[in-house]
Amino acid sequence: MATDEKTDKGADRDRLGPPQPHWTLRERVEELRLVKDEARQGPSPAATEAQHAKGKLTARERIELLVDAGSFHEVEPLRRHRATGFGLEGRRPYTDGVVTGWGTVEGRTVFVYAHDFRIFGGALGEAHAAKIHKIMDMAIAAGAPLVSLNDGAGARIQEGVVALAGYGGIFQRNTRASGVIPQISVMLGPCAGGAAYSPALTDFVFMVRDTSQMFITGPDVVQAVTGARVSQNGLGGADVHAATSGVAHFAYDDEETCLAEVRYLLSLLPSNNRELPPTARGSDPADRPSDTLVDLVPDDPGRVYDMRAVIEEIVDDGEYLEVHERWANNIVCALARLDGEVVGIVANQPMSRAGVLDIEASEKAARFVQMCDAFNIPIVTLVDVPGFLPGVDQEHGGIIRHGAKLLYAYCNATVPRVSVVLRKAYGGAYIVMDSQSIGADLTYAWPTNEIAVMGAEGAANVIFRREIAASDDPEAVRQQRIKEYKSELMHPYYGAERGLVDDVIDPADTRRVLTRSLVMLRGKHADLPARKHGNPPQ
Repeated sequence: MATDEKTDKGADRDRLGPPQPHWTLRERVEELRLVKDEARQGPSPAATEAQHAKGKLTARERIELLVDAGSFHEVEPLRRHRATGFGLEGRRPYTDGVVTGWGTVEGRTVFVYAHDFRIFGGALGEAHAAKIHKIMDMAIAAGAPLVSLNDGAGARIQEGVVALAGYGGIFQRNTRASGVIPQISVMLGPCAGGAAYSPALTDFVFMVRDTSQMFITGPDVVQAVTGARVSQNGLGGADVHAATSGVAHFAYDDEETCLAEVRYLLSLLPSNNRELPPTARGSDPADRPSDTLVDLVPDDPGRVYDMRAVIEEIVDDGEYLEVHERWANNIVCALARLDGEVVGIVANQPMSRAGVLDIEASEKAARFVQMCDAFNIPIVTLVDVPGFLPGVDQEHGGIIRHGAKLLYAYCNATVPRVSVVLRKAYGGAYIVMDSQSIGADLTYAWPTNEIAVMGAEGAANVIFRREIAASDDPEAVRQQRIKEYKSELMHPYYGAERGLVDDVIDPADTRRVLTRSLVMLRGKHADLPARKHGNPPQ
C-alpha cells in the first residue's frame, strides 16, 4: 500500500488491512509510526476541542505537566478492547481510553494512569481495567508512587459485569499498595458510583473546582429518592469535598496549579515504605532562633492566635504544605522540612473552636499520623488543646470512637515523635495529642504550659463546690481556690518535675531543639508485636 494512502486513511489496522508480505522493514516502520501517531492524537481534533472547551486538558497534556519533560514511557499504547455488541465491535480505538506508563518527577520514578475522556467518556471496560491493573502491579513491584489522573464516566455499561470486575481489581490493588507506595488521586472530571471508592482508598485526593465531581449517586438519583434538587458541584464538587465531607485533601482553581502541587507533594514523600523522604537542605540555619514566637502566642490561654504563624516561624523558610486545609479547621496537619528533612506537623488551631478536638479533627489527624508513620515521616505535635468538644451531637456522633482513632494512630506509630506543649493541655485531649505516656519520644513545653485534668476554673468548681456554696462571699472564695489550684498543679514545671515533660524550653529555641531532637532520633527502630494487623476503632 502506498504511503500517501496510509496518510489519507490513517493507521487504524481495521482500515489498513493486514501488512502485505512484500513490505520492507522501512515500510513497516512507517506504518508503526502512523499507528502510534493515531494512538497519541486520540479519536479526532473535534474531540480534543470539546475537551478544551470544558476547560479541561487531554490525558497526555496532563501527564506532560506532571512528569519531567521527555521522561514519560507509555505502556500498552496499542491496546484495544475485544468486546462485541451494542456497536462496540465497530469502535476499537487505541489505548481504550486510558494512558498508562511511568516517568520521573524531579528525577524520581513515578507511575501514572490517566483516563482519556475523549474515548468512551473515559469509561472503564475490560481492556481499560487490565492496563490499569498492570501499571499498578508495576508500581508496587518497582516501589514507586502511583498517580491516577481521573476523568471518567464510570463503568462501561456495554461491557456489563466485566467492567465492574475491573473496578474490583483496582480496589484490591489500592488496598495492597496502601502503606507500601504513595498513592495520589487527581480528580479532573466526573467520578461517580463505585469508581469513587478507588480515590477514597488512596493517600491523597486532589480536585479541581468546577470541572471535577465525586459522588456515589448523582443529582438525578438524589432528587428521585429524596426530592432534593442539587447540582453536580453542589453534591460532589471540589469545595464540598474539601470543606464539608473531607474527601478531598486539596482543591485548586485550575489543572496546571493542581498538577504543580502534586509534584510538590511528591517531593516530600519517599518512593516507598522502605525509604526515607528525600532530603533538600536549604539556607535556613538549623539553629536559627525564633524570637518572634514569644510575641505570636499570647500568655492568656483564653486569647486566640494563628497556629499557622507558629509553624511558619519554625519550619525551613516558612514553607509547608497543609493537608485538608479547609476541613476540620481546629487542627492543622502539614508536611514541611526542618533542616532539610521532611516532618509531619500536627497542631491544634486556637483560631477555630479554641483548638478543641472533635469528631472531624480526630479523624483528620488520625489519618495524617497513619500516613506519616507508613512512609517514615517523623511527627512533630504542637499542643494547645482545651479538651474534647462537649455536646449531645458529639457524643451521639461517636466522639469516643472517633477520638480513639487519633489515640490509636499515635500509639501505633513507630516513627520519631516529638511534642511541644505551647500553652494549655487539658484532660484526655492532652493524652491523645502525643503525650509522653502514649509513646512520644521527647516532650517539651514552653513556660506558658498548663497541663492538667481540666482548667483551673472548672477544677475549683468541682473540688471546692461545697465550700464555695457555703461561703459568705462565694466569688472571692472561688477565685482564691482557682489561684491555689494553679499554683499547686498547673505551674509550668509540674510536668517536668514528674518526668512527664523532658524539658521546659525558651520558645525562641523551639526550632533548634526540634531539629537536634530529630537528628538524634533518625536511627530510631521500634518493633510492634507480631500480629496480622490491629483492629483500630472505626
